[in-house]
Amino acid sequence: MSRYRGPRLKKIRRLGALPGLTRKSPFRRKSSPPPFVKKSRYRIRLEEKQKLRFHYGLTERQLLRYVHIAGKAKGPTGQVLLQLLEMRLDNILFRLGMASTIPGARQLVNHRHILVSGRIVDIPSYRCKPGDIITTKDKQGSKVLIQNYIASSRRKKLPSHLTIDSSQYEGLVKKIIDSKWIGLKIKELSVVEYYSRQI
Repeated sequence: MSRYRGPRLKKIRRLGALPGLTRKSPFRRKSSPPPFVKKSRYRIRLEEKQKLRFHYGLTERQLLRYVHIAGKAKGPTGQVLLQLLEMRLDNILFRLGMASTIPGARQLVNHRHILVSGRIVDIPSYRCKPGDIITTKDKQGSKVLIQNYIASSRRKKLPSHLTIDSSQYEGLVKKIIDSKWIGLKIKELSVVEYYSRQI
């Protein structure tokens, strides 16, 4: 499946902070600020959509599929869309601190290092449910990988829907994420408006 493999800092400079894409921060030379450019409504919506795409590492087709599912669900489409994306296995690993970025979490899942409720799951888009226990395989290599990630991760406040036991390398999904704990500053309504003609 095609993934974005280009320069990540270029995306961050254009779209703003994307913590799931990379841990690096953009370096800017000290110069005069760029001139003010009035953005069209289309450009604002497109940038919000691109933020969502690059943060979660989705293809255009995958994101469109999530928008379709969110549109059919009960509740505000934008909030349901963000909940669906936040409950993906690769994102849960990133939010627990078991991986430094979402692409790193995706690689852990693809290489079969992760168990969900005792079963190996090798699909990064697997939708976690409340009550799922996320652990590593018993193999020493898997535990060392996760141990290194947890030790090097910057301690952020854990979202209320997750808990982690660092000594056992085990995470628990307690409930569906609340909208105030979403890890990305985004106007989800703009994303829904962008796709409104395609739904």
